[in-house]
Amino acid sequence: MIRAALSAAGLAARDVDVVEGHGTGTRLGDPIEAQALLATYGRDREPGDPLWLGSVKSNIGHTQAAAGVAGIIKTVLAMEHGVLPKSLHSGTRSDQVDWSEGAVELLAEARPWPGRGGPRRGAVSSFGISGTNAHVILEQAGPADAPERPGTGPEPATRRTVVPWVVSGRSAAALREQADNLAAFAATTEPDLTALLDAGAALATGRAALEHRAVVLGTDREALVRGLDALPLTDTVRDGRLAFLFTGQGAQRPGMGREAHAVFPVFADALDEAVAALDRHLPDRCAT
Repeated sequence: MIRAALSAAGLAARDVDVVEGHGTGTRLGDPIEAQALLATYGRDREPGDPLWLGSVKSNIGHTQAAAGVAGIIKTVLAMEHGVLPKSLHSGTRSDQVDWSEGAVELLAEARPWPGRGGPRRGAVSSFGISGTNAHVILEQAGPADAPERPGTGPEPATRRTVVPWVVSGRSAAALREQADNLAAFAATTEPDLTALLDAGAALATGRAALEHRAVVLGTDREALVRGLDALPLTDTVRDGRLAFLFTGQGAQRPGMGREAHAVFPVFADALDEAVAALDRHLPDRCAT
C-alpha cells in the first residue's frame, strides 16, 4: 500500500520526511506497521536523513474513526510551522522490531522540519476501520496568492448572501400557516438583510423541527416571500428504529461478534454489560 501511494504521487521513499503512524500501541500491531515503514521509507536514505515517525495518539489520545483525519490535521500544522512535534509517552522503542533494517527514528523530541530545498512532505497512515487501510502523502502548498488590494474586489452591494429559512409544522395545514406568518413578517422587514438573517438563525435553532418540513432560500425578502408562497412542498419525517453496533477492531465478516461472544468470556462480559446499560436507558419499544 505504501509503495502504491508513492507510485501514485510520483515520489521516491526518500522524498518523504515524516510519517504520522496509526500507532495501535499493541505488541502485534506496532511491529507490523514499523516493519512496513522500515521496508519502504527506511531504505535508500542519505546518512543522517532518517524517516521521522510520530503518532497523534500520543498527543491527544485515540480518536477512533477520526484517527486518520486527526493525523492529517497534525501533519498540515507541522508543515505550516516547520516543526516535527514530539511524540509523548513513547518511552523505549519496541523490542519486537528490528530497527536496524532501515533508517526510521521515533520523534522522542520536537525538531525543526528537515530542510531539503524543496516542499515539505509527510505521510499519514490510518488502519483498521472495517478492515480498511489508508495511506496518504501530503505536500506543502505553494506560496499563497497576494491578498486582494482594497477597492479591487466586488462592491458590497453586489455580494449575494443566501438566507435559509427552515419552516415546519405538525401538519401540511400548520406548515402553510407558518409560511403565511413568515411571509407577512418578511414583507414588512427593512431591505437590510440583518433582520432576515436573525430570523433564519432563530428558525433553525430556536424552534422545534416538526414532522412536516421545508426550507426556503432567498437572497432578499422578495425571494423569501416567493419561496414561502410556493409551499407546501414538504418532506414528512417518520420515526425509525435505532440500532447500536458493537463492531470493535477488525469486524470484517458477519457474525464475528456473535462468535467472539461465544468463545471469549472477557469479550462476552464486556458486551453484556454494555447491552444491560443500554437496556436501562432505552424506551421499551427499542430492542437490543
